[in-house]
Order: sequence, then C-alpha cells, then structure tokens
Amino acid sequence: MKKYFRLLRFGLPYTVQWVPGVILLAAVGLLDALRMALFVPILGVVLRPQSSDNSLVLFPTAPLHWQFDMHRIIPPGVHIHNVLNIVALALVGSTIIKGICDYLGTYLVNYAGFGMVTDLRNRLYEVIIRRSSSFYHRHPTGTILSTLINDVDRVQTAVSQVLGEFLQQFFTFIATVALVIVLGGRLSWALLLFVPVVITSSRRIGRSVRTRTRSGQDKLAEIQNILHETITGNRIVKAFNTELWEVLRFKRAAKRLFRANLRSVRIQSISSPLMDTIGSVAIAFLLWIGRNEILHGRMTAEVFITFIIALFKLYDPVRKFASFYNSFQQAMGASSSIFGFFDTKDDVKERPHAAAMPQFSNSIRFDNVGFSYSTEKGEEQILHNVDLKVCSGELLALVGPSGAGKSTLVNLIPRFFDVTSGRILIDGRDIREMTLSSLRRQVAQVSQETILFNDTVRNNIAYGQPDVKNELVEQAARNALAHDFIMRMPQGYATVIGEKGFRLSGGEKQRLAIARAILKNAPILILDEATSALDAESESLVQAALSNLMQNRTVLVIAHRLGTIRRANRIAVLERGRITAIGSHEELLTTSPTYQRLYQLQFMDIPEQEDTPDAESRALDRLLQPTLWAEVEEK
Repeated sequence: MKKYFRLLRFGLPYTVQWVPGVILLAAVGLLDALRMALFVPILGVVLRPQSSDNSLVLFPTAPLHWQFDMHRIIPPGVHIHNVLNIVALALVGSTIIKGICDYLGTYLVNYAGFGMVTDLRNRLYEVIIRRSSSFYHRHPTGTILSTLINDVDRVQTAVSQVLGEFLQQFFTFIATVALVIVLGGRLSWALLLFVPVVITSSRRIGRSVRTRTRSGQDKLAEIQNILHETITGNRIVKAFNTELWEVLRFKRAAKRLFRANLRSVRIQSISSPLMDTIGSVAIAFLLWIGRNEILHGRMTAEVFITFIIALFKLYDPVRKFASFYNSFQQAMGASSSIFGFFDTKDDVKERPHAAAMPQFSNSIRFDNVGFSYSTEKGEEQILHNVDLKVCSGELLALVGPSGAGKSTLVNLIPRFFDVTSGRILIDGRDIREMTLSSLRRQVAQVSQETILFNDTVRNNIAYGQPDVKNELVEQAARNALAHDFIMRMPQGYATVIGEKGFRLSGGEKQRLAIARAILKNAPILILDEATSALDAESESLVQAALSNLMQNRTVLVIAHRLGTIRRANRIAVLERGRITAIGSHEELLTTSPTYQRLYQLQFMDIPEQEDTPDAESRALDRLLQPTLWAEVEEK
C-alpha cells in the first residue's frame, strides 16, 4: 500500500486535471446507466403503439419519489408529445453528452497520468545521475536502463492508459449496480453471493502477477546488459571472433525472458475465463429466479429484460477489472525497482550547511587516508595510511603496478568516492565539509578513457559551460592543438562527432578532452597519461597539448612516460595501496630499490640519450607488460 501512496504523491501537482477528469468520467458512467434505463419505456411503451399509456417512467419499481417521467425533460414551450420523439431525443442527447464527457475526462486523466509519469522519470534520472561512482559499480548499465525505460513504462501504462479506462468502467459499474438494484429489487441481492468469489480470485491472481512481473523485468534487464556490453564493445567481439558465442548468450537470456513472460501470461490468462464463468453462472441463476418473479406478477417483462441487459453491461466492467488489477499489480512490481533506486543510500553525501570552497591556493593533503569497498567476502582494503602533501603549482607523478591504487587515490580528490579513514584537506579544509559543486569546479580531469558525447565539437569542448563564448572555445582548442583538425571537418566546430566520438582518431579525441579541461580552467588537474595506443605523431601532439594544459596548475598525473616522470617535481611510488617511496627521479634511482628495478627493466635495452617519443613509447609498452611488474614485485 505504501507504494500506491508514493506514486500518488507524484500526481498531486496535477490535481487540477485529476478532479474534473474524474467528475467527467463519473458523468459517463451515470449517462451509460441512464441509456440502459431507457429500455424500460422503449419496451413497455414505444414498441407497443396500441398501448394507451403514454407515461415514460424510467424506474417503475422504485419508490415514488425516485420515479422519473421523461416528459419532464422537455423544456416549457416545446411541443413534443410523441413518446417515440421524446425517447429518441433522450437517447441521442445522452449519447452526445456522454461522448463529450468521455473525451474530455479521458484526455484530462491521461494528461495527469502522463505528467505524473514524466515527473517520476525525471526524478528517477535526477536521482541516478547524482549518485556516487560506487552506485554505478553496484548496478550494471542494463539494469539502470531497464528501470528508467521498462519499469517506468509499466507505471505509465497503468496510470495513464489503463487508469482512464478503469475510471470510466468503475463509474459505469457503480451506476449500473444502482440501476440493477433499483430495477431488480430483492432479486439483485442474489448477486452478493458472487462478490466474495470475484474479490478473492482477483487478489490471488494479482499477487502472482506482481511477482511474475518483477521476475520478467529482471530478465529484460539481463538482456539489456548483454546488448550494452556487446554493442559498445563490438570491436572486441569482432577482434576475438566471438559473435557466435555472444549470439548464443543473448538467445539464452531471451529464452529466460520468454519463459518468465509465459509464466506471467499463464497467470493473467486465468482472469478473463474465470470472470466469464462466474458471470454466466450468475446470469443463469438470475434467469431462473426472474422467470418465477414474472409468473407471480412481481416484475414486468420489460423491467426484467432491462434488468438482464444491465446485468450483461455490469458483467463487462467486472471482466475488465481483472485485467486492470493485473496491470496495476504489474506497475507495483515495476515500481519496487524504481523506489529501490530512490531509497538507495548514497556513499558520498553532501553534509547539511556545507560551505562553498574558495579558490584553491595552497596545498592538497592526504592525512592518514585509507579506502576500502565492500565485496561478498567482506571489506577489501585498497589504500592504507596514505600521507601525502601536494603543494600549489607542483607536478606530482604517481607510478606503480596495476591495482596499486593510483586511480583510486586521485578519484578521492573530487569525491567520486569518500575515504573510509583519515581525511583529505584542500587549503586546510576537509573536503567533506565543502559543497560537491564548489569542490568539483576546482578540479579538471583527463581520464585514460576519453569520454565524448554525440554532439558538436563545440558543445563537447564547452561541456558544462553551454553559454561560454565561441572565442574562448576556439582558444582552448588552439591551446590543445586541436583547432587545425577541427577546421578540416565538414562543419568545423558545428560538426557532430558521433557516439563516443567514433569519427575521430585516438589522438583527436584526447586533444578534444584536453581542450575541454583547458576551457574549464580549474586550478587542480588530475591526469591519467594514456598515450600508448597512439602513433608517434599523435603522441607528440597530445604531449604538447598536455604541456599547455599543465601550465600554472597543480597536477597529479598517473605517469606512464619517462619524459613526464623526469619533469615531475616529485614521484610517488605506490605498491599494494601504500606509498613506499617519494622523491625526484634522481633521488628515487638511488633510494628506492623498487623504482630502480622498475627503471632498469623498462629502459635497460635503450641508450640513455635516446629520449624520443618513439623510444618512450616503446618503453611504455614494456612498462605495461604485466610480466615486468611481476618481476619487480618478486624481486
């Protein structure tokens, strides 16, 4: 029940549409029942021209003050006395009014429903996009997409399309029940025998539908995970010739979804036949009782026929209610995943009344920092008691084997993750006391994986600053040595570069990312130097662009190149989450056995004077070989 109320809260802003929409649909139900009541005078008077009785009473079996003569609907001064004309006018008029109410009511209810779901989807996206990095590590991309698209779509179907029809059928049901009671008298109370059967069976089916729906949505999320992985990694799939294996994996997931859907359909398909059976038994039972009522003169034939017509009309919404209930249960099953994302506790939280961070000017300090994350086996410690101070304007290089904690260490600065022990101070202030937006404005990052969007070159460079002047964008591109190749594009800065910039080379992508960082003009730069996949010319251009980017900034670089290591003011060696040595290149060659062995393994076949991009690139290739790091660790 809690989920119903949480969904309803999203509908409160649309009360102006809900209320008149519901009233109009209630009018639809009332007019529908009124049209059925017209069968009493049609069968009793209109279709008996020889009858001398011209009274057009709608509810002859009701108490006198409820009996309504249709002659009263004719305005004074209008001379219409023919019973056929009066009934025809009432029939056509009620149908036209019903149609107008139906159209307006359905439109308003759907307006409110779609608006509510739009707000729900927007809120869900806002919640997801603001989550910390650990949220994305715990939830696969396909699961997130499935919740945003498929689960929200289930809720949309229930609260817009189905809800409008449900309200119409519900009010038709209420008005028809009233008509059945008025016409049938004590005969109508026999229907109460069937109410417990209908309610009990619907609830049991609904509970099963909710469970099966959640299972089907999970299987659909599994398929979307596979799609995301294989489409974004299509080159790897082709390079390893695993198309057949991926096709078989997809087919197995699709088969699991097929079976989950069949289990859900098996449950839902019971509803309609069950309601048909219950309705048929009820009507047959009433036919038997009604015959005796007519024989004993307690009911006229026209009233009984109208009563049976109303019963058949009543049967239609009852049969549909089972389908509506199933749809609402599917929405409740889908909403459990949506509200699960809403209720997820974020690891990185902005404290109440956090202060805005002033412009960085002095130092970054890691004070006894530790970091761990939870696994199925328990807590896994990544960083241990890291003490490090980086002064303003300094270039600090981080080196070490894969998995040593270099990326984790630098990602703690913009609070993509929070430290589990110790603290990080910027200009003497704990970064957890600062607002996230003001902290991240101080930090620019060029990551190993170049992230570009399916947008124009200009918008990719100006990401996060859409109103920046084009002259500044162009200047940033010039400083990143990207202006020339941009101008060679068909539309220059207005060229759309495709998803993840697939129309660009590796070096061009990196230079656009560097231009973006230059335009941000943040005083702190985090750089994962990744040029091993580039040719010599592209690498030299990227390195020149990086040199422009690093000017007058405090830089923490995960270094892969000898040139960068030699330019660094200090070098920190990380091993198994600990800083084992720190100093300049020359100092570490004499004081750190680990760094010395690393240097010898990297460059022992290269003459010292051969410090060219090609030589450094080959040395980087040697550095990235896992066997070399294994040798370092063994020694």
